[in-house]
Amino acid sequence: MPAQSKAQQKAAGAALSAKRGDTKVSDLQGASREMYDSMREDELEDMASTKREGKPEHKSD
Repeated sequence: MPAQSKAQQKAAGAALSAKRGDTKVSDLQGASREMYDSMREDELEDMASTKREGKPEHKSD
């Protein structure tokens, strides 16, 4: 599933970094912590690798 906003992509990248052991899980907050707990590494990689061009900063409701 591709990221729908830049903020979502950044959160996925932070969660992916923690999954891989590059950053501490305790450093995660908010959406990135939820993503870490609920998504597999391959799902996070798909979301984090989405092109940023044309994406809004935040997803609108």
